[in-house]
Amino acid sequence: MRIVTYTLRKQQKGFSLIELMISVAIIGIIATIAYPSYQGFVVNTNRGAAQADLMSLAAAMERHKAASFSYKGAADSAADTGKPAIFHQHSPSAELYANRKYDLYISESSGSAYLIEAKPVTGTPQADDGNVAFYSDGRRAWDINNNGTYSATEFCWSC
Repeated sequence: MRIVTYTLRKQQKGFSLIELMISVAIIGIIATIAYPSYQGFVVNTNRGAAQADLMSLAAAMERHKAASFSYKGAADSAADTGKPAIFHQHSPSAELYANRKYDLYISESSGSAYLIEAKPVTGTPQADDGNVAFYSDGRRAWDINNNGTYSATEFCWSC
């Protein structure tokens, strides 16, 4: 009579080094594709907040005109241009000044017209995004190529 004994192999637990390296490589590839897209989303979201803050500043400018019959004197120290005194001086206005992405300015102001702008803060993801502007006649502009002027094709906020 012959007795046959079988030894059971110990079941392997965990991952092999190759499986782990493949997983890390796949995560790295996904991250390199997703991160630039995410950064673009962040920049667009911050620009949208600046546009909303410009519209709120425009409403504040209209309230200022209703009270004083002129757009003049709406900036700091009752000046006609500069950082606004009648609204937050930064965007997003719901956040702290230290977290700002744009500085708001009254760039031109006369008794009957104004130009307000949101200028990107240096050192933020917005730095190369270009100024966003709103004119008292309702025109909206975004300096897409960031050259400091608004061409005919840049008079929109979603160009």
